[in-house]
Amino acid sequence: MLKVGLLVGRERSFPNALIEEVNKRNEGVVAEYVKIGEIASNATCPYQVIVDRISHEVAFYQTYLKTATLNGTIVINNPFWRMADDKFFGTALVEKLAIAIPKTVVLPMHSYPESLVSESLINLKFPVEWENIINYIGLPAVLKPHWGGGWKAVNKVHSLEELLLYYDKSEQLCMMLQEYIDWQQYVRCICIGKKEILITNWDPRKSHFERYNGVDQSLDSKLTERIKQDVIKINEALGYDMNTVEFAIRDGVPYAIDFMNSAPDFDITSLTEKYFPWVVNKMATLVIESAKQVINKQPEYRWNELMKM
Repeated sequence: MLKVGLLVGRERSFPNALIEEVNKRNEGVVAEYVKIGEIASNATCPYQVIVDRISHEVAFYQTYLKTATLNGTIVINNPFWRMADDKFFGTALVEKLAIAIPKTVVLPMHSYPESLVSESLINLKFPVEWENIINYIGLPAVLKPHWGGGWKAVNKVHSLEELLLYYDKSEQLCMMLQEYIDWQQYVRCICIGKKEILITNWDPRKSHFERYNGVDQSLDSKLTERIKQDVIKINEALGYDMNTVEFAIRDGVPYAIDFMNSAPDFDITSLTEKYFPWVVNKMATLVIESAKQVINKQPEYRWNELMKM
């Protein structure tokens, strides 16, 4: 019997529904919650697939998932890339794909650990050229961490004084400043397996549990197709099989705003009954197909070439 393991945090509605859906299909694949303790360096993994929903918060899980991958387990999403990505690199990558993005710059950190004396920072230009940055990005703008999620430390700024105020509060966070897109429409796209795309009505101005509710908008067929293709390109480039991608649409142009949600909120109270069944169904198909692909397939890694030396 092939096994799918779920590694989760506090959420229950999505993992419980996914386990139930996989198990009731009777396709020779069973799903369950992962249980792990200490890990030996030569340990094997009992799961063909692990769905990772929490390792970004628990460092111990990161070591487990990387070791599992070494032994042939498919981890959704790839733990090596998930630990390496950041919003600024992702933005630069998406721009290389010819997808519209807001103007963006990453800023030197405001503060550094006490162990770093000034002589350790001789490569940094000082002072920061704030006027040039504002002239490029424009106002209002959005100041946010280059890594992280949950809208933590994200602020819309309307002046240089306001920008400096929030920058001073950022301390040792590495921040990026991004053009604010004054949008007419906003959509969140759920992407499963790099190919299954659901464009949802979503409003970031609403409270967390209301963003999918009470939003009714239509997209013309040309814009819908452009967004779908952009989402596919983004996820193929990032290697994510479970992600959400947000677009702010201004004057008919979809700007990719947020696209590195490797553990997106799939709780039923957020997705609502309108979108939740679709996510559970597509994720169940993905993990079952992935588990079957693992059999008789040797894992391949980019570092394999180093072992031939």
